[in-house]
Formats: sequence, structure tokens, C-alpha cells
Amino acid sequence: MKTLPSMRWSRLLSLLLVAAVQAADTAPEVMPGTRPLTQTGDLAHALVGGIDRYLDRVLEAAPEARARHWHRDLSSPEAYVRSIETNRQQLARILGVVDRRSPALLKVSAPVSGGVSGNPAEVGRGRGFRALSVTWTVFRGVEAEGLMLVPEGEPRASVVALPDADQTPEQIAGLQPGLPESDQFARRLAERGCRVLIPALVDRSDTHSGLPGVRKLKQSQREVLWRAAYEMGRTVQGYEIQKVLAAVDWLESQKPASGGRTPVGVIGYGEGGLIACMAGALDPRIEVTAVSGYHINPRLHDEPIYRNVWSLTDQFGAGEIAGLIAPRGLVWVRGRFPETQYPAKPGQPHNGAAPGKLGRPDPEMSRQVLEQAGAWLNGVPGVDQWKLVAAQPEEVFNDEALEAFGDRLGLSGSSSASAPVSVTGTLPDNGARQLRQYSQILEDTQWLMREAEFTRAEFWKKADRKNADTFARSAQSYRDYLLKEVIGPIPPASLPPSPRTRKLIETNGITAYEVMLDVHPDVVAYGILVVPRGLKPGEKRPVVVCQHGLEGRPTDVADPRIDAGAYHTYAWRLAERGFVTFAPQNCYIGENRFRQVLRKAQPLKLTLWSFIHRQHEVILDWLAAQEFVDPSRMAFYGLSYGGKTAMRIPQVIDRYCLSICSADYNEWIWKNLSARSSYSYLYWGEYDMPEFNLGNTFNYAELSWLMIPRPFMVERGHDDGVAPDEWVAYEFAKTRRQYVKLGLGDRTEIEYFDGPHTIHGQGTFDFLHRHLRWPKP
Repeated sequence: MKTLPSMRWSRLLSLLLVAAVQAADTAPEVMPGTRPLTQTGDLAHALVGGIDRYLDRVLEAAPEARARHWHRDLSSPEAYVRSIETNRQQLARILGVVDRRSPALLKVSAPVSGGVSGNPAEVGRGRGFRALSVTWTVFRGVEAEGLMLVPEGEPRASVVALPDADQTPEQIAGLQPGLPESDQFARRLAERGCRVLIPALVDRSDTHSGLPGVRKLKQSQREVLWRAAYEMGRTVQGYEIQKVLAAVDWLESQKPASGGRTPVGVIGYGEGGLIACMAGALDPRIEVTAVSGYHINPRLHDEPIYRNVWSLTDQFGAGEIAGLIAPRGLVWVRGRFPETQYPAKPGQPHNGAAPGKLGRPDPEMSRQVLEQAGAWLNGVPGVDQWKLVAAQPEEVFNDEALEAFGDRLGLSGSSSASAPVSVTGTLPDNGARQLRQYSQILEDTQWLMREAEFTRAEFWKKADRKNADTFARSAQSYRDYLLKEVIGPIPPASLPPSPRTRKLIETNGITAYEVMLDVHPDVVAYGILVVPRGLKPGEKRPVVVCQHGLEGRPTDVADPRIDAGAYHTYAWRLAERGFVTFAPQNCYIGENRFRQVLRKAQPLKLTLWSFIHRQHEVILDWLAAQEFVDPSRMAFYGLSYGGKTAMRIPQVIDRYCLSICSADYNEWIWKNLSARSSYSYLYWGEYDMPEFNLGNTFNYAELSWLMIPRPFMVERGHDDGVAPDEWVAYEFAKTRRQYVKLGLGDRTEIEYFDGPHTIHGQGTFDFLHRHLRWPKP
């Protein structure tokens, strides 16, 4: 316990300290040349909200804006098909339908073509058809698996029928309970003489997701596959579209005895409706496409994340996708819609899964989508023959829809009452089949991951490595690609910055100001400027932009009154060394809120980096205009998510003269994709991490090369849980080798220290002093 004299002495010291601070408080409350910053409340959350509103406007404008991607010729069906071929190829690319399929091979008990009489794979019989358990090759180790319904005699048409993800092939064939006869559309088509292939889709359960023995979260199997596929330029629906197209390959190879060609149609419900729609849009061999329980939603971010497609809404709406089917046939049914939601109940924790739901679309949204599609499709050849069926809310494919589908396939007569279907063999074990389907796609993403360094080498073969100058010039096309195809640019700032400032703290001659700058309507840049002591008139100091990590704030790095753990107030510490520092507020704050903003951005071909990029441009322009700043010496230094920023933003902003990545640099593609490592994001809640096709274009080494000839450094703690040292060292070896080979070995380094996920502030501070040419204290 303190004695009375000691308590009085402590009080006196406090009073003296306050008096000293007040005496030193000589900086103005508002920076010269700026207006007062009067906005209060949570400025970080307001910043994220502004980005959200900006995206709402981009989304609203998308139907008109995407016309720039199209050059349609409506003069004839043939001219129209030729004019949309580039758009068809682009849809295939963003869906990840880019792999060459294996030669068509369908297997029952053994590979077959033509007749299948007496085959032991028979599992059931219906009126005029047999049901066989089959698989067919797709590519690499991926196979489709399901049923084939084989009619007696020559097939009148060939059909690929797709159930919803939570239905089985056996259910829509009438071989398993769970669906009324009216919903057994595969059986009804087989009864009319069609040969029907029914692939199983990966269901929405979480039965097999998670890292065995380590982590079990409530991500659906489809979400896990989406995460792994997206990084490698694929999607889970793309894999399933390939299964449909492989089925079409095989059906096309089966020539009728009478000669000619058997027409092919694709029909699907729910998730199967989505797959059928996209397959019909991509493959002109499909004469007619029938879709039920699916609508092309301009608000993809409201749906489960596995439906997310990079740049889809930027380039395609309902009319544009349907227009790729024209002049071929289309039957669209508005009846029943599958329902699902993540988390299962509102208010429940998401347990690692991205939020989203499926259900009957809002009537007003549906009206707007139909209106926009109708305007786009006006004059498109063949559309006048399409059928839009307004079914009852409980119907999937009613008689009207199936008759229209059959008519386009040349099926004469109408469907009659169904006859019972009998099970004649052992039905497939759907649980085992689900595991195979899930595991095959997951393993294919792992194969792509292992091949990625070779794919990237091919992508980078145009880099001119003769010397640093030729490399830097040739790397400009890769910087442009990163900005356009990975980051996604928004336009440069459309507003003057109109700087607003207010003093945050001043002590020991160092002053911190809050700063807010305009970028676009609703989009601002905000952060804390720390001005060091001892500035002389006309003196220009180097700047270090100090970037916080996930859920961080500028005060974490720039306010000495706050103990923010890993940051160690490094922006303030650098100001004590004489640097001007600026700590921006980045938009990765608010947990699911910012992640859902990102999800809104991705189908518009945008990301959070799109906004961070322009915010930093405005910040640097403003900093460069300050009389005490040297514009040629502006550096970047970020921790964790700020380290992610260090790997992307300085690469596309030349004004950054160097970049330091702390507590993030590693083998980034393994980090996102590995299905075996506990370090992997694949099974964590950070569904914001995958970046479309990044694995085939840039890992962290390649991103570091975009800094050349500018200096680049990594700060790495041995106990950092981001990744093991081995991953970091393996990747950084490629960074260092490229710098050394170009004669720039003194411009890159890595500092290992015995510590955790934190700013160490030793080797990095020395690096800043050396390359920013500022003397150490």
C-alpha cells in the first residue's frame, strides 16, 4: 500500500506531466489548408458502409453497363451465333469450364457402347425402359456417376437430367421414395422413349467437409469445393457442367442404327437447373434446355457462396445467359424452388460457413429481371419459340413444360399416366457415391495446386529477365493483369480530396491528426497522419504508410495511448525516429459485414482491393502535396492483412518506393487450397481469402517480382501461425533469386525472429532507414 507522501508525490508527477503536455500542445487543431473533420461515430464502419452503397449503384447500373461486352449481329441465326461466340467463351472461362475432357467412355459393369441388354448393372425397370448404374469419364480423375435410363428399341432422343443437389438420381427416376410421381421428370422422359443420363450432384450437407481429425466446421461440401476451385480458376458448378458436357460427348458418340443424329436435351431442377442452364448456354450441340427452380439472381451475394462467380454480373444477366442458348430451344419454369439457408437459423453462428440462402425469389426482383431480359432478347433469333411456364408453387416440371421440352426434341404424342417402377437390383449407395464425387473434385483442385508453379511459369514466360530494366518494363503487362483481372479496378477518384482533419494527440513534439479524404461519392479514405518533431522549414521527410491487419484500426498502429498487442504502435515509433507516417483505415473490418461487401463486389469484377487501391492513390497524392513530405520516398509497411496489402497495392502504385510484408508472406496458394494442412484457409471462416484464378498467375514470389527494381522485405516470426517457416522460406527463395539474378540482391531481404505474429521492428526499421535514406537516431 502506498504511503500518503508517496501518493502525493505520484499526484504531483501526474500534474507535472499534464502541464508538460499542455505546454507542448502548440500544433493547430486542424492542419493548415484543410477543413475541420466533424464526423463522429465509428468511422471504420462508416467507411465500409460507403463502399457498400457504391456497390449498390454499380449493381443497379450493371444491366446497361455490360452492353459494352457484347457486339451482337441479329441479321440471321447464323450471324447471331458467330457474334456471341466470344461471350460464350468468356462465360466458360469464368465458370472454370476450361479443361479438355477425356474421350467419351461410359461404364456400367464394363465399358459399353450401344446395347446394354442383360447387363448386371441394371437396378430397375419402368414402362419401356431399364435403369443402369453408370459412371462416365470427365477428365483426370474426375468421373460423373449416376443412372442411365435405357429405352426399349432405338432412343427417340437423348437427355441429360439433373436433380437438385439434395436429390438423388434414383429419386427423379422413381426408384427411391422422396418425390411425387409428378416430380420424377427423368422417369417420365424415359417412358416417352428417351435415353436419359442422370448425374449425381454434390449435395449441400457438410458430411465430408472439414480436415479429418483436426477441424470440423459447418461449411457445406459445395462451399469447400468452391473455395478450393475458385483460387485455381474453377468453380464447383463448372465441374458439374463438365460432367454434363462429358455426357453429351458420349451421347453424341452413340450413332443410331438408322443413321443420322439423335437430338440432345438437358433438363434440371434447382442446382440441376443452374447446371442445365449454363450447359445449354455453353454447348451448341444441346437442342433444348429446360430449367426449373432456378433464377439468374443479380444479387449473388445473397445466395450460398458456392454460387459465386467472378465477374458474372458484370458481363451476364438473365437475358445475356439465356441469349447464349438462342436460337436453340429453351423452356423455363417458375414453380417450386429449393430452400436452404446458412446458418440454418438466423442469429446462429456461421461456424466457418458463409451466410446465404436459397428460396423463392422476390416477385418484384423477378419482374425486373424478366423485364430486363425481355428487352435484351428483343429481336434475338429463335426466342419467339421459347416457352415460359408459370407453374404452381409446388410443381417442378408440369405437363406443359415437359410437352414443350419433348416437342423441341421431336417426341410425338403426349405423356400418359405413369406406370410403377420396380427395383430389380441393388441401388447405389448414395453416401459412398457422394464421398467419391466430393473427393474426386477436391483431389483435382489439389492436383491443380501442385501443378500451379508450372502453370505460373508458363504464364510468366514473357518476362524479359536480361536485366532489371528489361524485367521491370516487361512486368508492366503483369501489373496491368493483376489490376484488371485479380484486383478489379474502379475508376480513379472522381472527387477532389477536400481534406478534413482534426488533431488526435500531441506529445513530445509529435502530432497525430485524423485525416479524411474524398474518393468517390460515399467512398472516402481515412487514417491517421503522424508528424515527427523537429521539422525545419522547407525540410522534406520520407513517409512510411503503416497498415493495420484484420479488424484493425489506425489507432492500433498510430496512437501511443493504445496497447494493440502485435502492432506495438509502430507508426508512432517510426515517427519518433523522424519518419512521417500515415496509418490508413482499410475496409476489412466488421467480420461478415465486410465479407458480404466483398461478395457483392466479386460478381461485378471488383474486390476490396479495388477500393483500397484508389484510396491509397488519393492518400499518396495528398501526402505528396504536403510541404514536409518527399514524394520520392514514400514506403509501405503492413502487418497481417496489412501484409496482404503489401503484396498487392504497392505493386500497382508506382509511388510506393518500397514494400515490407510482415506476418503474412508465405506459399499463398497452398495456404488457400491445401486440403491436408491445418494452416490452410480452406476450412476456416475467412471465406474472403480466395481470389479467382490467382493460383495460375501469381503466388507471393511473383507478386514480389512486381516490385522490381524497388526494394522489398519480409518480416517473419518463427512462431507465427500464418504458415510454417518452411513454406515462407520456400517461397521467399524465389523472390530473392529473382532479385539477385537481376543484380538487385541488396534490395531484398527477410528477417526471421524468435517470436509470434507481430511487428518486430528491428531489421525492418533498419531496412527503412537504409532505403529511405534517413539516418538512424
